[in-house]
Amino acid sequence: MPKKVLMIVGDFVEDYEVMVPFQALQMVGLEVHAVCPGKRAGQKVRTAVHDFEGDQTYSEKPGHNFTLNYSFDEVRVSDYDALVIPGGRAPEYIRRDPKVLEMVRHFFENDKPVAAICHGLQVLTAAGVLKGRTATAYPAVGPELTLAGANYEEVPVDKAVVDGKLVTAPAWPAHPDWLAKFLQVLGVRIEA
Repeated sequence: MPKKVLMIVGDFVEDYEVMVPFQALQMVGLEVHAVCPGKRAGQKVRTAVHDFEGDQTYSEKPGHNFTLNYSFDEVRVSDYDALVIPGGRAPEYIRRDPKVLEMVRHFFENDKPVAAICHGLQVLTAAGVLKGRTATAYPAVGPELTLAGANYEEVPVDKAVVDGKLVTAPAWPAHPDWLAKFLQVLGVRIEA
């Protein structure tokens, strides 16, 4: 039976940060359920493409629509082996949903693997699960990690940080490192 991964998203999730892990994790045989508070399987969330073009921060452009494959209200977190939280604009408002925070806490309380990237760490800070942990995020989110009691580690945009079963990265250029480290934490081996 394949391991099950819960992915929590919302409107204006970062396009690459939802599409790439959703497809890559399925590619290696994991079952991934992408959900959004207030939405059902078959409904869509809008995405935004964040790009790094030499400005003081990322630029934002319209992305694709992403189709949810599972209904938020049907999630039983005890059925899942791991959690993924992409970045983008969605984390700033889904972190206000008490059920989202309850779900996040379940994964930490039960020492299950969690991967979060970019602004996805805002959901973890709101859930109060980062105290004493080392993590990275998009640099503008770094102060939130520090205020939440985490050890914020600033790393190159293409690198990831592992602290126990928590795998974090600053943005989508880190996908190769972030996903490889997450798969290691999950115990998934890929043979060439």
